Amino acid sequence: MNQAVEAFLNEVWQEVMAIYTKESGRINELEPRSKLQAGIMDYLQVAWRKGKFTWEAGKIHIDTYEPFSWSDSSYKIEAGPYIAELTDEQLTEEFFPALCDRVDQLFRSEEFGPSFFDFRFQVVFEFEREASTISLSRRLINEAKRGELRKTLEHFIQTRVVSESPDDMPGEKDLFFFADHLVDPELMRQEEKEIDPLVRRLSAKFRTDPRRHAEWIRHCTAAFNRWAQEYFLPRHFDRTRDYGNYWTLKVGQDIPAVDGGELDFFLYAALQVGLTEPDNRQDYLELAVQLGSKRAADYLKTGSGKFVSTYRGERVEGKNNDVTKTIEIRILAEEASAYGEALDYIIGLLRQGFPKGYQLKLKSSQKHFLPLKKLAKSKLHQFFANALSYPALFPKLAEYAGIAMEEFAWYEDVEPGEKSVMPGTYAVMGLGLYSEAYFPLVCRYMELVDTEHQMVQDSYAEAFIEAHGLRAEHMPVFVAILLGGNDEGRPVKNAVIDTPELAEALVQTLKGKEIHERELVLCRIFGNVKKLAAAARKAQPPLKEGLEQLVALQMLTLLK
Repeated sequence: MNQAVEAFLNEVWQEVMAIYTKESGRINELEPRSKLQAGIMDYLQVAWRKGKFTWEAGKIHIDTYEPFSWSDSSYKIEAGPYIAELTDEQLTEEFFPALCDRVDQLFRSEEFGPSFFDFRFQVVFEFEREASTISLSRRLINEAKRGELRKTLEHFIQTRVVSESPDDMPGEKDLFFFADHLVDPELMRQEEKEIDPLVRRLSAKFRTDPRRHAEWIRHCTAAFNRWAQEYFLPRHFDRTRDYGNYWTLKVGQDIPAVDGGELDFFLYAALQVGLTEPDNRQDYLELAVQLGSKRAADYLKTGSGKFVSTYRGERVEGKNNDVTKTIEIRILAEEASAYGEALDYIIGLLRQGFPKGYQLKLKSSQKHFLPLKKLAKSKLHQFFANALSYPALFPKLAEYAGIAMEEFAWYEDVEPGEKSVMPGTYAVMGLGLYSEAYFPLVCRYMELVDTEHQMVQDSYAEAFIEAHGLRAEHMPVFVAILLGGNDEGRPVKNAVIDTPELAEALVQTLKGKEIHERELVLCRIFGNVKKLAAAARKAQPPLKEGLEQLVALQMLTLLK
């Protein structure tokens, strides 16, 4: 080996080993990792970056993690005078192969422990000259380690995913790696029929745990995005910006042909991403159209084909797309029968399995909204508020709500956040304000609503009192509304227990409730239990006795 090449290699290797020794100490101090993580280190880039004024005045840059284009976190070391002696031929034919050999030998050893390296490794070398750059890379695979990871993954699927036992749930640290492995072509076949049952199975397992379910969906979405943007799209497009879906179709004779199976999986990934990121779904489908996908074009235009995409009635025109989860309604005549026809159309779609968490596009000259400040003034809200202006449609609205309500589901009429609401919300809240006949529906809604992730119902108690007053016979539904609110909900300003009848009704309603439920209700009405006790001391008989019963009821419960 040439002396200059050997000097360069030794300088680089000494620094790499020093970095790895430090990294090994840090990694060994981490908490126990998921068994689905084969290792951490999977990348090494060695580069000579030319100097500002002359290329010989540069530095050696070493990256042990793939660098971001917008940052420089390289380890930098000075080079000796040998750097000026190196030729392109020596770097290509002597230095880089020798560097790869050393990396490969270390990569297959357990010098830094069995979990230090992943089963694959990328070696990258760049050398900048005045007007040119050498760029070389080599990919290493530890087949034995990959085989062990496949066995671990299969065992995980059988014992933590497919298993029917409620005790066999994946650990929190497993979800990221499992989602990532699902879209890894070196570990799993990239086919919808292989991947989708596993995605759905875990979603079903986490359905009763909203936090874990949301976490699983987040990891899945991120994994499908990574597969699309780091594996599939770069094969066929050039990225024109560092962020966002800005891609230009590649041209030339060396462009790989589109693999039909990969394109099908890309469409599946687009639909999975679209569950929480509809804009990305739209972008991906449009990119698939550029690759010649008729199915993507059909998805964008008419949906999956499971539903008749257009409707033309006497007073209403409608369109739907189950892939983009959108329904379009055009009201041709502003009257009860038109909104009834539109409701029949939507109800019919839901009965056929159309996604309940849809977005609605409305063309209507009426513009009503419910008297609830926290509700988003979306087209979906407007449609139901318009329909609620016709009392004759109340039974049909109740029918719709009964079909649409689904725990842990959300309309897509707003960006995910504080104003997101469960399907059926606008219809139920309106019916509850306008007619006592639908109080049982309101109670059912409040039992279903996800109090941890939906907040708009916190303001419903105040609107309910403004609409109906607070009466003894309304106490069961009023308490149900309070219990359907968020645990951190503020006291209801107009909830005043100022008669013995109201106090007695509240006592009787709370008797069958859990401790935390009683506390929540009393805090939403009185502020806290101490304020209730103070109100009881100041009250005059017979209200005083009623408030004292509430205090005693809560204190007795706490003593138990």
